[in-house]
Amino acid sequence: MADPATYRPKAGEIPTSPGVYRFRDEHGRVVYVGKAKNLRQRLANYFQDVANLHERTRRMVTTAASVEWTVVGTEVEALALEFTWIQQYDPRFNVKYRDDKSYPYLAVTLGEEVPRAQVMRGAKRKGTRYFGPYGHAWAIRETLDLLLRVFPIRTCSAGVYKRAGQSGRPCLLGYIDKCSAPCVGRISVDDHRALVLDFCDFMAGDTAKFERRLTKRMQEAAAEMEYEQAARLRDDIEALRRATEKNAVVLGDATDADVFALVGDELEAAVQVFHVRGGRIRGQRGWIVEKVEDITDGELVEHLLQQVYGAADEVDGEEARDAVPREVLVPVLPPDLEQVGTWLSGLRGARVDVRVPQRGDKKELAATVRKNAEHALMVHRTRRAGDLTTRSQALAEIQEALDLDSAPLRIECYDISHTQGTYQSASMVVFEDGLARKSEYRSFSIRGSDGDGARDDTEAMHEVITRRFKRYLADRLRSNDVEMAAELSGGDPTGGRLPGGEVAADAPEEKARFAYPPSLVVVDGGPPQVAAAKRALDELGITDVALCGLAKRLEEVWVPGEDYPVILQRSSEGLYLLQRVRDEAHRFAITQHRRRRSKGMTASVLDDVPGLGPARKKVLLTHFGSLKRLKAASVEEIASVRGMGDKTAEAVVAALKA
Repeated sequence: MADPATYRPKAGEIPTSPGVYRFRDEHGRVVYVGKAKNLRQRLANYFQDVANLHERTRRMVTTAASVEWTVVGTEVEALALEFTWIQQYDPRFNVKYRDDKSYPYLAVTLGEEVPRAQVMRGAKRKGTRYFGPYGHAWAIRETLDLLLRVFPIRTCSAGVYKRAGQSGRPCLLGYIDKCSAPCVGRISVDDHRALVLDFCDFMAGDTAKFERRLTKRMQEAAAEMEYEQAARLRDDIEALRRATEKNAVVLGDATDADVFALVGDELEAAVQVFHVRGGRIRGQRGWIVEKVEDITDGELVEHLLQQVYGAADEVDGEEARDAVPREVLVPVLPPDLEQVGTWLSGLRGARVDVRVPQRGDKKELAATVRKNAEHALMVHRTRRAGDLTTRSQALAEIQEALDLDSAPLRIECYDISHTQGTYQSASMVVFEDGLARKSEYRSFSIRGSDGDGARDDTEAMHEVITRRFKRYLADRLRSNDVEMAAELSGGDPTGGRLPGGEVAADAPEEKARFAYPPSLVVVDGGPPQVAAAKRALDELGITDVALCGLAKRLEEVWVPGEDYPVILQRSSEGLYLLQRVRDEAHRFAITQHRRRRSKGMTASVLDDVPGLGPARKKVLLTHFGSLKRLKAASVEEIASVRGMGDKTAEAVVAALKA
């Protein structure tokens, strides 16, 4: 625990301008990001008597070891930079919004030459337009199936599309007229894109014009006595109406709005949002928030709007307008309402109103959203009742069993995987506060002393522990050197550091991936593996990291230098956590090993062709579609491929016939 007085900057060094500040711990990791209208006044609040601080704030300032700030021109810029840094650093003391489930979207890949409509989950990708989120994936597929009658756009995977193009025959959807089959040239790429854009317009809420267009065509077909065509158009109109009616009308004035609700207590909260477009509910989404910082409901709403609309800064045009609606209805106004409104208006490219609904249909809809939030919080508490308690209990039991000075808040576990000594791989998984932190996972390819792999698992374990902690020492030394140079020079302009604690907003941040030491290292195995890991730590002079091993057969916990294992009860939460950590390391090691083995076993005969690198090899296989077709090709056919010459073509043919 650090004393905030040891790193408190001088008051005269801190500007009174708007800006964003970062607190870092002793290892350089950002633990908290905040913004301020007046940096000097805001930071002074953190350096008062710690007894007067809120418990969560006190934990943050005593965990931190330094503070730095960046001055910006306006409060709106501070809002945007704060969001960017929170996304970049994922600080442990900032409020975190976790989706209460993985929501599916209807996604249209406009970035591809031939766009595709499909169900997508997870992080949004650039060049893809999203509609939703939907409560269930089947709802998307049902809607899409209806609309393919009118908008027969591509829905197949890249592999299916490629095979259809090579064979000259479309897939089943092409035969039943639910795909316009651009793969075989039944429609041009440009005409297909126009069809996709019409589909996007319909999904965005512009439904009336398509119904009018089809109605007019139906009437014209009937007037010309083309009754079969008229009947088909009639069915298309009915399909459009059924797809439209799936979204209930909640606001009669074709309103575009996002309606938020918030329910919670001092420790956690549930957030729900209904996305209303054209007066209809187009999607619903929810989050569970752990309040790891002292924060009001208004500040929580401000962070929520950053979370929801921050990604809209990366898109433009219709996508931005669809992502940020004209109205944002919230349960409590954010403290910096004017700045938030200006920021959202800048993202949308038009005015955005942020307000609390007071009466009428919008207030009733907000009440409905709140009921959903209350239900989500109840379900969350039912599912995770005691989860925080059991995690704390597990860490406390491990601390007591291994006689540690403090609870192991960061646990790293290592495992080795191979097939009879080949393709040796090692995994490093990280658990923080009892939860997996997958962004910190690392994998290693075991080299061995002679470069052909380790002799056995103990040598492999020694190597991976040595490599990991060598990187830790190097990253720590690099960080210390940068800080020392900055202190001696009064600021390093090239590194973005300015006098005092100020840093430039665009200062390059070196990713010190191994700079954070674990509280506990767990190895998969018994005394031999533990001894190998201990020897590696001793050789590097690492003395402040605890070590143990978990043997699979009897689930015994081994510590260095002990003749007998530590036995934890089978029902122990501590043992359960160690088992989860070990099993996750085992899973990750096997995954990496299989990936290496698969890559090694599928090495192409083209790898040894002189002058044929990865790029030209890819061009060849793409042109011919398969190695079998390439083998059947002549020298002249290969030489005609872009980037190939006669000599290279002759070498390829010779290699394939060898």
